[in-house]
Amino acid sequence: MTKKALFLVGLALLLLLAACGGNQESSGGEATGDSGGAEGAEEGSYALNIGIVVTENDPIYEGLVEFKNNVEARTNGDLTVEIYPNSQLGDTAEIQEQAMAGANVGTVADAGIMADFNHEMGILQGPYLLKDYEEIKTVTTSDLFQGWADDLAAEHNLKILSMNWYQGARHMVTNKPIHEPADLNGLSIRTIGADVFLKSIEAMGANPTGLAWAEVYSGIQQGVIDGAEAQHPATHGASLFEVADYLSKTAHFQLVTGLVIGDAWFTSLPEEYQTIVLEEAVAGGEFASQRVIDQLDEYEAMMAEAGMEIIEVDTAPFREATDAVYEQFEGYAELREQINELLGH
Repeated sequence: MTKKALFLVGLALLLLLAACGGNQESSGGEATGDSGGAEGAEEGSYALNIGIVVTENDPIYEGLVEFKNNVEARTNGDLTVEIYPNSQLGDTAEIQEQAMAGANVGTVADAGIMADFNHEMGILQGPYLLKDYEEIKTVTTSDLFQGWADDLAAEHNLKILSMNWYQGARHMVTNKPIHEPADLNGLSIRTIGADVFLKSIEAMGANPTGLAWAEVYSGIQQGVIDGAEAQHPATHGASLFEVADYLSKTAHFQLVTGLVIGDAWFTSLPEEYQTIVLEEAVAGGEFASQRVIDQLDEYEAMMAEAGMEIIEVDTAPFREATDAVYEQFEGYAELREQINELLGH
């Protein structure tokens, strides 16, 4: 049996054990609900296990708690949701593989990772493409995006419940002040291990590294990497201000993410429950996104108070450096024009 197959079997067993474990309290004291398997402890009940890489202090976790509570209330507890923060179920790609295989699992995945299954979707993580949450919502509720989502479900058994889980702009977190792309030359910068992220960071002059998020703190601390690029909630949540001196506000990506589960499991739900899950995924994403937007200045102030220097960056040189990234991906230059037209740019 291959290493990958062994991993999938092991993760499946973990999920099965979690599914039989009953109620569990999160470290924040918030009950995360019954975790019965897809069949549930009683006939006719359903359960969904959601794994994320960020902590329970992140607005994304808060949005998932909102999603969980509303789904359980509207189904009278017949459909329960269990939330696993801190990479407890593995990283995003690993959880997606389980969902594709039919497990009752889901995660919050970014558009760059989704490009592994739908090439066009990766454009949403292109550098400096989208400027804010409103533009993200315009694109991800368009017919253009819905066509990509339909193809994803049909061809890869991945169902996007909603793509409105905004996590903020991503910036450089380093032990060297970054003012222009030349300052990144030779630095090893952790990024998400999807092609559009890797090529963009490379275009800025850095050496992109696809390290697991859970290893970033120790990676910077031990000098394995020179820094990372991340959004404020994740940077603060992982306490990177303890091991990195500078946060340079390059805002090179707006992190576009969505709540994703297996399509086969989704379609196994009663039609009424499918509607509830879809509606509450949108509501949960809106809740989480507004929490992010409302707290960005607060996160920045807390990190500055902890000793991190916040650098306001002229983004023009970074925009220029990354402009050619779109030419490196088939069809992305044309898609960028379509999206700009959709947004009225």
